[in-house]
Amino acid sequence: MGFVVIASIVLVGAAGVAVGYYVRKFHDEKKVLSTKKIVDQILDEAKREADTKKREILAEAREEALKIRHEVEREIRERRSELQRAERRIEQREETLDRKLEGLTRKEEELKAKLAEAERAKAEAEMLLHEQVHKLEEIAGLSREEAKELLLKEVEEEASCSIGLKLKELEETFKREADRKAREIITTAIQRCSVDHTSEVTVSVVNLPSDDMKGRIIGREGRNIRAFESLTGVDLIVDDTPEAVTLSCFDPVRREIARISLERLILDGRIHPARIEEIVEKVGKEVEEHMLEVAENALLEANVEGVHPEIVKTLGRLAYRSSYGQNALAHSLEVAHLAGVMASELGLDERLAKRAGLLHDLGKAIDCQVEGSHALIGADLAKRYGESHVIVNAIAAHHEDEEPKSVYAVLVLAADAISASRPGARRESIEAYIRRLEKLEELASSFDGVEKAYAIQAGREVRVMVSPEAGDNGAIYKIAYDVARRIEEELKYPGQIKVTVIKELRAIELAK
Repeated sequence: MGFVVIASIVLVGAAGVAVGYYVRKFHDEKKVLSTKKIVDQILDEAKREADTKKREILAEAREEALKIRHEVEREIRERRSELQRAERRIEQREETLDRKLEGLTRKEEELKAKLAEAERAKAEAEMLLHEQVHKLEEIAGLSREEAKELLLKEVEEEASCSIGLKLKELEETFKREADRKAREIITTAIQRCSVDHTSEVTVSVVNLPSDDMKGRIIGREGRNIRAFESLTGVDLIVDDTPEAVTLSCFDPVRREIARISLERLILDGRIHPARIEEIVEKVGKEVEEHMLEVAENALLEANVEGVHPEIVKTLGRLAYRSSYGQNALAHSLEVAHLAGVMASELGLDERLAKRAGLLHDLGKAIDCQVEGSHALIGADLAKRYGESHVIVNAIAAHHEDEEPKSVYAVLVLAADAISASRPGARRESIEAYIRRLEKLEELASSFDGVEKAYAIQAGREVRVMVSPEAGDNGAIYKIAYDVARRIEEELKYPGQIKVTVIKELRAIELAK
């Protein structure tokens, strides 16, 4: 019984499951069919929208293509019109060129015809000239070469008479203008430049409080004087001069160190080799510092910068160097100012001119140690320490040891001559002065026709007396010109020398 009940329950459950399955399956199939209908509707709507959109896009594309086509056709028409206009212009230019070419061809033919006519005329003229020359030779009885030689001889004789006058005229014309401009520049430079000069000598004299000091200077068996001379490198001369001794040395720096050292030893009173060594060493350092100081002051005054330290030291030595009584450093500073002013007046680099002027006598500081001209020594020193080729040439050329290669070299040469030749700048020995005058008179007397020559005004003028047979006035001017050029080439002198040629005809008769 119970089994039946269970079986019944199982059958009922199975039947319920089967019924539920079929009901659910039916419901799912119905739902699928509904979904397919919806999808089909959506697809149909999408197809219709796509067709509509496609037709719209195609219509727009056709309109855009039609628009582009119209624009392209319009641009093509414009390009064609431009090409047509360009073709018309080219055709017009070709026509113009053709006309010009025809004109040039006609002118070329005309020129050829004229050239041929000119050649014929030239040949006829040469023939006529040859016939006339032949006839003239027959009439004159001279050949062409003989007539040319005779004519040249006459022209040369006439030119020799007038060449002196022409030279004088040209020289005076150029000289007036050059002198006027040079006078303005040099006057301005001298007015703006004022430098004091101190005179130095090659020996130094040290005054003593009494003659007893000479014995103390000499020392026992001469040990003091020997120590002093060996430490300073100077000669200490003790002679009969009352209350004075003399220091002699070719090196001005060593002589200055010795002078200051001796003066301090005399004031101190303790004179013995150890004290001499101490004083000399101390004074040497002080002099070196002083030289460096005066060199820096000179560079500052001349507004010169960037100078090598070795050149600065060498420049300071010029403070104790003199030439004809003229202090070398003061002279260099004056030359720097003069050259700078002249460069400024000429519109040149004033600083470069001052630099060249300040360093132009650099070689004088070491010419007692190195052989050669001080100009070349200074140029070599400046080149060694990096100065420009303009500065080096200005230093080397200021005494014409080299050819001036720039206007600054000429300015330094002129400024050096101005500084040396101004009144009171230098002293000259009587022997050198007499030799210069004699050489001047001898040179002027060496010309043909000169009877006597006299140097006057301390050698700044030479009077040349010529014989009455020397020729006309043109020959006189030529002699003056030649004498002046010879003086410039062969003599060295400060400033300028005036040449005066005098021809005097004297008629002497005695009344009895």
